[in-house]
Amino acid sequence: MVTAAGPWDSTGQRTAEQDRAVALGRTGGADHGRGSRGSGTAAGPPRPAPSAGSVLASLGGDSGSRPDGAKAAPGGRALADALGPLLEDPALGTRPGATVVDLTTGKRLYGVGAGTPLTPASTIKIATGVAALTALGPDHRLTTRTALEPDTGELVLVGGGDPTLTARADARGLASLRTLAGKTAAALKKRDVRKVTLSYDTTLYAGAEMHPIGVNENLARVTALMADEARTDDSTSGPAPRVADPAADAARTFAGLLKKHGVTASPPGPSKATNRADTLATVSSPPLSALVERMLTNSDNDLAEALARHTAVATGKRADFKGVSAAVTARLKQLGLPVRGAEFHDGSGLDRADRITAELLTALLAEAADPARPELRPVLTGLPVAGFTGTLTSRYTDGAAGLVRAKTGTLTGVNTLAGTVVTDQGRLLAFAFLSSGTTDAWAAQSALDKAATTLASCGCA
Repeated sequence: MVTAAGPWDSTGQRTAEQDRAVALGRTGGADHGRGSRGSGTAAGPPRPAPSAGSVLASLGGDSGSRPDGAKAAPGGRALADALGPLLEDPALGTRPGATVVDLTTGKRLYGVGAGTPLTPASTIKIATGVAALTALGPDHRLTTRTALEPDTGELVLVGGGDPTLTARADARGLASLRTLAGKTAAALKKRDVRKVTLSYDTTLYAGAEMHPIGVNENLARVTALMADEARTDDSTSGPAPRVADPAADAARTFAGLLKKHGVTASPPGPSKATNRADTLATVSSPPLSALVERMLTNSDNDLAEALARHTAVATGKRADFKGVSAAVTARLKQLGLPVRGAEFHDGSGLDRADRITAELLTALLAEAADPARPELRPVLTGLPVAGFTGTLTSRYTDGAAGLVRAKTGTLTGVNTLAGTVVTDQGRLLAFAFLSSGTTDAWAAQSALDKAATTLASCGCA
């Protein structure tokens, strides 16, 4: 696999990428932004998003936008001959949609049913990520806080819509409920307060908390306050049993943590912090760039619904499922993307009423690859790596491991795959394969993986 993707230099970067970065004359990409060995340059902290703009060509489509010697992928009949039979596999149902785009030129190399709206399953998270990043920016953080009402002395735990808020002892860089309790207790003691009436505020979101699929281990109730995604086990991703009322459970946990710091709290109940309440303490999530990556790598449904809600809040829409639909659609329209036929009923893709086209999925990936939009780069860097990370860890073990990065999507009768692939000629392509009416999920998944592998090795692009 390493040989197929090479040649590589001593620092682990493909020499073709290094040469390309130099040819483009931009900083930050010639060697992944690192100083040369022995140069004495100190290694700074990682940037919020990788400097992929330095190794991806402009999508202008003209030869002047490419460095000398770079050639566009030919595609055409050769690619159709290679992909056509694979996408006609009965395992993919009766009407698959597929698109392949050269990310250097923006040229479509292949398309069948490209404009047909189909159920995307979790590949819709690509749209969720793009919408959230454009609405909020890659450095935005989700903040959970405590506020003290001046007259009543009521302490309010105010949910900030951060499903990654954790009550675990090792926060692993996430916002910590334990830290919030410690900081809150210290602030209360400065006011000589050691007993409080505790309540919790989930009013950042509106509408029904229950997803249309109902109670399901793939998703907790959609609420602005929860800890550890309301999981009842030690898992951090994938399906898991969830508590019935995530907000109340998080507030009870918080009360227990306050007690350890010498502050006694009443049994918590729902409320709303007033504008006169004094903020005592806050904790914030990792930047949105990291949250988008986590959402895509792990196919995190709770995080996807949260980011969709925040997109609605940021754009002045009601933070419910209907508002999410309007907000995401509006953001993609503003980017000039082909949203005709698309329907966004949630942020995770668990709603079978969602619709998206293969054309829109590759357009989203192309937008994320545009050097003029570095804020969208987490949409690419968060895609699972074939054979290595996230939902592709156990796939492509004998195929294009390391060459394909893609978001998976699976519902009963629906199998989808969308992402990027490096060809044997060193070209970077975006692809989207959507199938519906499938009867054997394993066979459909294998057929999709074979199609992506073919892109990497067929020599036709």
